[in-house]
Amino acid sequence: MAMSTRANAISREALARLPSLELGLYKAAAPAHFSRELLMRAVAYRLQEVALGGLRPEPQRRLRQIAREVNETGAVRIHARPALNPGTRLIREWQGRTYEVLVLDDGFSWQGSHYRSLSVIARTITGTPRSGPLFYGLKPNRSATRRSAYTAIAADAATDGSDATG
Repeated sequence: MAMSTRANAISREALARLPSLELGLYKAAAPAHFSRELLMRAVAYRLQEVALGGLRPEPQRRLRQIAREVNETGAVRIHARPALNPGTRLIREWQGRTYEVLVLDDGFSWQGSHYRSLSVIARTITGTPRSGPLFYGLKPNRSATRRSAYTAIAADAATDGSDATG
């Protein structure tokens, strides 16, 4: 039976049958406090996992590490962005030129020189203080997001005002 067909069949399963279906897929009973929605999502995920394979080893390792931290300290430190693997090439076009940076074990290489900071490279390229991760698109530009949200709110307010007078 195709995965999509099985997933559609799950949505038609009676609430009474869902825990036993989950028991067959997970080899353990679901906690009684789990909602029907959560059980459906868990069963659908498990069917997908069985059909297409589970998580790769690195995400599995990271999840085990997070669980261990939570058990030991009650908190977890999650990094905002994943570390760059050595050998990764970062490419940015700036004012009609293309700039390529190679990620190394201990920093970055650009135009044959070694740098410990991506921001130093971005500053050298642009001539102004810049965030290297932002310049190379490795982190979102929060101020641009705030500006666009403010513009949308202002546009909505202007539209609302014109409707009231018209």
